[in-house]
Order: sequence, then structure tokens, then C-alpha cells
Amino acid sequence: MSSIQIVTDSTAQLDPDLVQQLGITVVPLEISFGKQKFREGVDLSPHEFFRRVAQSSVMPASAPPTVEQFRQVYARLGQSADRILSIHISGKLNQTCANARSAADHFLGRCEIIVIDSWTISLGLAILTQAAARAARQNHSLDDIVRLTRGMIPHLYAVFFTETLEYLERENHLSKSQAILGTMMGIKPFLAIEEGEIVPMEKARTRDKAIDKLVEFVNEFSNVEQISIVQSPLRASNDARYLLDRLRSNFSRYKFDAITYGPTLGTYIGPASLGLIVYEGMR
Repeated sequence: MSSIQIVTDSTAQLDPDLVQQLGITVVPLEISFGKQKFREGVDLSPHEFFRRVAQSSVMPASAPPTVEQFRQVYARLGQSADRILSIHISGKLNQTCANARSAADHFLGRCEIIVIDSWTISLGLAILTQAAARAARQNHSLDDIVRLTRGMIPHLYAVFFTETLEYLERENHLSKSQAILGTMMGIKPFLAIEEGEIVPMEKARTRDKAIDKLVEFVNEFSNVEQISIVQSPLRASNDARYLLDRLRSNFSRYKFDAITYGPTLGTYIGPASLGLIVYEGMR
């Protein structure tokens, strides 16, 4: 086992087999539907989340792991390691990073804990965490792993479009008047994660036009290592297949895969979004 322990949170949506193989510790966020509370990735999968969204009149909400939960994780890992790298969802989306840092302060002088704000979520966070865990297993120093991880962050990009504006309004990414007007006009906002924050970039009137913008977005890159379609199972299928066909036709030099986005991201962009996460290789 590496003497450097890697910690992340459930928004990374890491495959359990990979988590075990690389020795990553995943701290779950909490997803609530009213008074019902679930741990993301533990007792609430993406498909179960979207099933509940479709059947419930209550909008879901997410909550970060508490300071105490992080303290318990760090204390356990500190029994076998004196260095921990904790990489988490963008601090501009919730308080996960802030809580991790508060917990880390408790171990000053006993265990070196570095908390990194990924400025991203979902596959973007997964890419960073996997790279850090592989470097740890190759016995790289903590400083080198931190430098590697931070160097990768500016090369991660995420864009989406969404059907449901009320999620953005609730999370203060749109004003209430913008959300009402957008819904009345059938506008589908084109969103990007920029410097860790979800921001509306452009607007599209139809899903086809929104998909056109996703294809145009890929055209901006010349040195791509990974591109994934991020989809909802509620509308997955035809839109995702159409986007995949367009991408394969226009950009045959790249490989594409598709993932269902997780519950926490779903509480931000709603249940019927489609997007892309791109990792542009470091030269």
C-alpha cells in the first residue's frame, strides 16, 4: 500500500473495482428528497436517483460530507499513512472542500493533509483522482503528485445544456425572472464549468441546436486525451446516440464514451441534461 493516501468524494463517480484497485477512499455526499436522505454512490445510484426524480414532486438537494465525517476518514487513514491528498468537487458548487480543510486542520503536526479544489465534478474529478492515485502507487512524492494534479486542472472542460431551468435558479445560477422567462420561451441554456462555477454561456431554442453547440465545442481542441458524453437516463438514448454519431463522424481521430451523470450534478443541472467533459492532454 502506498504511504500516500488518496481521498475523493462521491461526485467523482468512480467505479468500485477501480477504487479498490487503486486504494482510493471515497467520502459520500448526501442526497435528500424532502425528509428522505441517501448517501450518493452507497445507497443511491444514478439510475435510482433519476427514477426518484421522475416519480417525486420534491426537488432533490445535495449536502457535502460534514467536517466530522472527514475527521473520521483522515483519522482512520492516518493510522497507516502520514500523508493524505484529498481531491474534491469544486468549492464553488458546495462546501465539501471547505469541510475537508476544516477537518485537515485538526491533524496539523500529526499528518500532512493537502486538500485540492478540483474546480470540476463528475468525470473531471475522476480523471484527477485516478492520476493522483496511480502516481502514489508509483511512489511519487506528495509534492510531485500535488503538482501533477494542479497542473491537470486547467486542462479539464465541462459543458452541458439543460431542459429544466428551475434547478439553476434554485442554485442561484440564474435569477428567478430569467428562469421563468427562459421556460416560457423554451430556451435551453448552454452551460460551462468555468473556474469551478457553473455559468450560462449561450442559449439554444431546440435540443438539436444545443447538440450542434456541443459538436462545435469539441472542434476547439487539437490535443484531446479523453472525451465523454455525460447523459441522463431519462432522455439518454436518442440524443446521446445522435451526439455520439455526430462526434464520430466529425472527429474520427478521437474515442468517445458515455456516462450517466450522478445525483449531485443532477441537483445542479436537472434531470434531462446532456453534455461533454473533455480532458485536453498536457504537452
